[in-house]
Amino acid sequence: MTTAATMTSRERVIRTLNHEPVDRVPRDLRVAPAVEALRGDEVAELSFRYPADILRADARPHKGPRTRGNPAEPGEHTDAWGCVWQVPERHGTGRLKLSPLADLGQLAGYRLPWELVEKPSFAAVNRAAAATSRFVLGWTEVRPLERLGFLHGPQDTHRELALGTRPIRDLLDMVHDVFCREIETWAASDVDGVVFQDGWGPGSLLPIPPRAWRELLRPLYREYCEILHARDKFAFFRCEGSVEEVFEDLVQAGIDAIEAEVASLDLQRLADRYRGRITFWGAAEHRELLASGTAEEIRAAVHRLGSAVDFGRGGVIAQAEWTPAVSFDSVAAFFEQWLAPLPMDGRT
Repeated sequence: MTTAATMTSRERVIRTLNHEPVDRVPRDLRVAPAVEALRGDEVAELSFRYPADILRADARPHKGPRTRGNPAEPGEHTDAWGCVWQVPERHGTGRLKLSPLADLGQLAGYRLPWELVEKPSFAAVNRAAAATSRFVLGWTEVRPLERLGFLHGPQDTHRELALGTRPIRDLLDMVHDVFCREIETWAASDVDGVVFQDGWGPGSLLPIPPRAWRELLRPLYREYCEILHARDKFAFFRCEGSVEEVFEDLVQAGIDAIEAEVASLDLQRLADRYRGRITFWGAAEHRELLASGTAEEIRAAVHRLGSAVDFGRGGVIAQAEWTPAVSFDSVAAFFEQWLAPLPMDGRT
């Protein structure tokens, strides 16, 4: 049996996902390219103090015949799907400027970017997986609802999904075909888990009726999970937007680990209901807190999440995103607090 003294990072994460006892909460640190480039010494220091247990792997080609410009530089760029973006600053978040299928009457002539899933080489990813004792997590571009919104425009997409119009369903089927192929290529690689994601904007409610979400989107997520589980890969899901209405649906779809906006919900009720059924892969709210909160606020947020979900038997991963707006001290306080002992009152 693996002991604390011999547990590798990969074993620690796998045991966490299987809801088995672990020596400590696994750590997942995502560092923005600008931080890597400009604050390399700080990144090295933090990695020495709090080594990450998860290694991110990326094998996606980012270019195709329609690609124009550089998404990391200020100005306009076009992605492989033909969506046009405006980037306000270097390494900034792009804003959607033009949707190539704003008129779904053009759908018949639209060419899907199959080059995104036909050309990836996983040789480097597989070598990295063989050479590390960390859990290797593959990142995809799979995001069906968001991509539909990029292609057709978010508001029109949400309205037409709610109505269930034939053209928007046809477009969703086309996007899903590409994404299934992308998930399949990752499932055939040597990674341990694979990330897909989606978003439905700010607010506490879905942008489409829950009935439409369950009919149109839940089956897609389930298929991604089934493909991954058939090849013994764990399914990780990132969500932009509230998951309160559909958390049970995400669990039933087969997702193993979720990053979502959970801190605003009744964490204790959520943990009591889903402990042993899904792993909490951080909380989306921590991204903003790391950038603007004090060390005390960061510690309090970690304590709140940890007290609800960390019972020493897996089920939680400490995940932080280090962007240029986040200080070294904030990230250090975040990971340090995850090592602090929790009160045992009422914990069984």
